[in-house]
Amino acid sequence: MLTGRQKAAMLLMSLDVPTAAELLKGLEPEEIQEIAIELARIDASEQHDSREQASVIQEFYNSLQGGQTQSFNIKAFLGETLVGILGKDQARQIQAQIKKVMVDKDLFMNIRSASTDELVLALEGEHPQTIAVVLSELAPKKSQEVLSLLDEEVRLKAVCKMTNPDVLGAEVRQRMATMVSERLRGLKGETLVIRPGRREQNLRKLALMLSGLERDLRDQLVGEIGKQDEETGKTVRNLMVTWEDILTVADRSLQEALRTVDSNRLAVALYGADEEISQKIRSNISERAAAMLDEETSLMQEPLEKEVLGAREEVVGPLREANEQGKLRLVGR
Repeated sequence: MLTGRQKAAMLLMSLDVPTAAELLKGLEPEEIQEIAIELARIDASEQHDSREQASVIQEFYNSLQGGQTQSFNIKAFLGETLVGILGKDQARQIQAQIKKVMVDKDLFMNIRSASTDELVLALEGEHPQTIAVVLSELAPKKSQEVLSLLDEEVRLKAVCKMTNPDVLGAEVRQRMATMVSERLRGLKGETLVIRPGRREQNLRKLALMLSGLERDLRDQLVGEIGKQDEETGKTVRNLMVTWEDILTVADRSLQEALRTVDSNRLAVALYGADEEISQKIRSNISERAAAMLDEETSLMQEPLEKEVLGAREEVVGPLREANEQGKLRLVGR
C-alpha cells in the first residue's frame, strides 16, 4: 500500500519540472522536503513500478489522456525548482538534509550512482561476497556491465555467491557499503582502459559461465540482461555457442543440427575454415551429403567474408536452438 508521500512523488515524476514546481508552491517547506526525499529515494534505487505509477496518475487524474512531452528530472527539481520555490539558502539546507537522510537510509546510494568503470576499479581485490552484495544492489544492466569487466575467476566466484547468497546482517552490509564507498571517493572520474574487442571477449566469458548453470537459472539471468538491454542479451545468448564451439559439440548433436543445413550454405561456411573444424563437420555428415558438399565446393566462386560469416551463423543456428532447449551435448569445453 503506497503512502500519500509516495503517491505524490510518483505523480510528480510523471510531469515535467515546471508543472511539478507549480503543484508544490502551496506546500510547506517540511512537506516539500519529505516529497523530495521520496523522489530521491526512487531515483537512487533506479527502480519504480511503471504500472503503479500509471495507477497513481489515474487516481489523481481520471480524465488525463496521454503523457507529458517533457520528462521529470530529479536533479532539476532538487536544484532550480527548490531554489525558485524556497529561495537559495533554504533550498541548499533542504538539499543537504536530503543527502544526509538518503545516505543514512540507503547505504548503497553512492555506489549505485557511480559509473561502471569506477565500480570495476573499486571492486578490484574485494572478497567475492562483497562483490556479490554490491552487484545485487545495482540495476540489472549496470550489474551485468560490471560483471562482464571483472576478472574471470572473480566473476565466477561472485556469481556463485549471488546464486547461493549468504544471510548477512545489517552491520556486515554497512561495513561492505562503507568500504566500497570510500574506495569510490578516491576513484572519482577514473576510467578503465579497454582494448578493442575486450567487451565481446568479456561477454563471451560471461556467456560460457552462464551456459554452465542450470537451464532455468541461466534463462532467468540472461532474461534480466535482455530486459535492460535487448541487444546485449541477444549477444550473450549467441556467444554461448559459436562456430569455434563445433569442436566441443558431441557427434550426435552435431549430426542432428547439420541435417537442417543446406549443402550450398555449408560449403560457403567451410570456405577457409580451420582444418580441424572442417574434418569434424565432414565426419558427421552422410556420404551422400559429403558428395553434394564436394560438388557445391567445386562450383562455388570465392565468397565474400561477410557471406562466409553469415553461412557459419546459419550452421550454428540449430546448435543454439538445441542449447536453448537444453538438448545440446558438449564435450571437452
